[in-house]
Amino acid sequence: MSASSAPSPSASSDSSNVSGVSGASGAPLRYKRILLKLSGEAFAGGQEFGLDPATFTRLAEEIRQVHETGVQVGIVIGGGNIVRGASLSECGVDRVTGDQAGMLATLINCLCMQDALEKQGVITRLTSAITVTQVAEPFIRRRALRHLEKGRVVLFAAGTGNPYFTTDSAATLRAIETRCDILMKATNVDGVYDKDPNKHTNAVRFDSLTYTDVINRQLKVMDTSAIALCRENDMPIMVFDLNTAGNLVRAARGERIGTLVTRGED
Repeated sequence: MSASSAPSPSASSDSSNVSGVSGASGAPLRYKRILLKLSGEAFAGGQEFGLDPATFTRLAEEIRQVHETGVQVGIVIGGGNIVRGASLSECGVDRVTGDQAGMLATLINCLCMQDALEKQGVITRLTSAITVTQVAEPFIRRRALRHLEKGRVVLFAAGTGNPYFTTDSAATLRAIETRCDILMKATNVDGVYDKDPNKHTNAVRFDSLTYTDVINRQLKVMDTSAIALCRENDMPIMVFDLNTAGNLVRAARGERIGTLVTRGED
């Protein structure tokens, strides 16, 4: 575990998961295939709820840039900007029903992201863990792998298709199923801190962590089930700030722009 109070600009020297692929600019790419996890709240455009078209356009531009380097991209988006199943259950809605509403919220976000990407010339495929064949194809692992191999950006909607599982768990599952090199979680801060940096000026950012560090310290990276699944399958996680232009491309090149979570010395 290593920590710093400021982001580190240096690229990682660790050679694990290096793909040997070079991007359009000639710069080496560390990862050939990534799973990008985006929170639903990011698409509210600073509001508590709703959809902000400008945010979809901005993030689509970031994804297009990394896609043009040759990186294969899968995307999972949360639905918290529209509805949260857990929140509905607190209001008296059956938990299963609430989670199913949350799955539909992720589908709405994925449809909007698909539209934003295709307006920028990116070929996409939208898959869903629940059956909605009029708007998305069903998630079939071999088909999703084929889409990625053909250079299509694949959006994975509706979580795992099961209640009680978060979109963090869905992102982890899809990353493992589609043999991604890394799971990249985009947030509104530049990595993982020991406490909320928006509330504490002395918060310390970690350059790297182990899965056990995250679980034992109860750090806000992903839910515990998702972290445990990543640990069992050696799926590295990078937590970074997508609000900084160009960060996704830098992350694909292996630059340390956030916090990297791996097995380490576990």
